[in-house]
Amino acid sequence: MPLALSNGHAVGLALVAGAFVVFALLSALVIPRRWPQFPGRGLNWFIVGTLVLFVSTLAAVEVFAKEEPEETAVTETTTETGGTTTETGGTTTETGGTTTEATTTGEAKPPPPPAAAKGDAAAGKGEFDSEGCGGCHAFSAAGTTASVGPDLDEALQGKDAAFVHESIVDPNKEIASGYAAGIMPEDFGQKLSQKQLDDLVAFLLQGQ
Repeated sequence: MPLALSNGHAVGLALVAGAFVVFALLSALVIPRRWPQFPGRGLNWFIVGTLVLFVSTLAAVEVFAKEEPEETAVTETTTETGGTTTETGGTTTETGGTTTEATTTGEAKPPPPPAAAKGDAAAGKGEFDSEGCGGCHAFSAAGTTASVGPDLDEALQGKDAAFVHESIVDPNKEIASGYAAGIMPEDFGQKLSQKQLDDLVAFLLQGQ
């Protein structure tokens, strides 16, 4: 136990305990040899002195045997990970200073509008007429009402330029409901140049 105490507490406890031990040795071994009738009439004082030393020793144990609380240093650690920002479904997480922010939207955002075609819609109308598209499709912008193929006002609603372009050069990749494959020619990708295709796509999307 003394090894675990601070120097001051160890010395204090040792002094009190040593005094009690010395008193016990003197009263038991040394004094009776020189004064055989010890404590004699001083018995009451002897008892009081013994109790005082005993109680003092117990008190010293209580006081000096207590270990001082250890002070623990608090070390703050800050981790920085290069300011990386990740966005997932309306949630933004920033790890460049251990800061996290979360934002939740109550309703899903509507899809963005289709990208504008890069061709010339006026020139595309000429392609639509010259290739005979109006003989198979109804399309209000061209004033046609044929029903061999799908109604383009309905079939192209909400579609983007990439979808329209693919429907022209590869018409059988996605067939409209109620129509069979092979009705539309599959050689427009070879017959028309890239500009002619872009113009035609722009014309077909002008009503979007």
